[in-house]
Amino acid sequence: MFTGLIEETGVISRIQNAGLGRKITINSSVVTADMKTGDSINVSGACQTVVSFSEKEFTVEAVEETLKKTTFGLFKQGDRVNLERSLLPTTRLGGHFVSGHVDTRGEIASIQKLSNSWLITVRYPVEFAKYIVPVGSIAIDGISLTVAEKGEEWFRVAIIPHTWQATTIGERKSGEAVNLEFDLLGKYILNAVEGKEKPKLTEEWLREQGW
Repeated sequence: MFTGLIEETGVISRIQNAGLGRKITINSSVVTADMKTGDSINVSGACQTVVSFSEKEFTVEAVEETLKKTTFGLFKQGDRVNLERSLLPTTRLGGHFVSGHVDTRGEIASIQKLSNSWLITVRYPVEFAKYIVPVGSIAIDGISLTVAEKGEEWFRVAIIPHTWQATTIGERKSGEAVNLEFDLLGKYILNAVEGKEKPKLTEEWLREQGW
């Protein structure tokens, strides 16, 4: 479990094929401080397991399904990625609950510079529309953000200067793919509501309700 508050950005130093997956080595300085083999780490929105590490880098192994569903299959040596260690019980939850399980990929449609912020419009597959709520939470490449506006196949988020500078969002360009994770609590609530069997309007049911 993560918060969506990025601790640092790392740089991909090496990519090796591992069957149909990839071993990805990332240079970093903050998240390796108390790292252990087997730790979970959020890499640009996807929860990965540390398979090896040193003082200044660590390696994760992305399986075939991850490459298909996320932007990991598009990664190149030298790319910067967002990094966050898993949540501790004592950590302040400044963002929102982020699982690191990417729901789908989106595409940046436009980036608009305002006086002291940026508006980013992201296109996404329409079948996920029910998971997006205006002023609700969403994770883009692992960054906890708030939906400012929603359309049928797009949504917008506002980016403050700190997030623009401290994460990879400031490097994104129109047409580029991003990892999307919709609000975890919202998905559970929607699943519970949709899973309930709707009562049949019969004479017996009406009597049971006191009519």
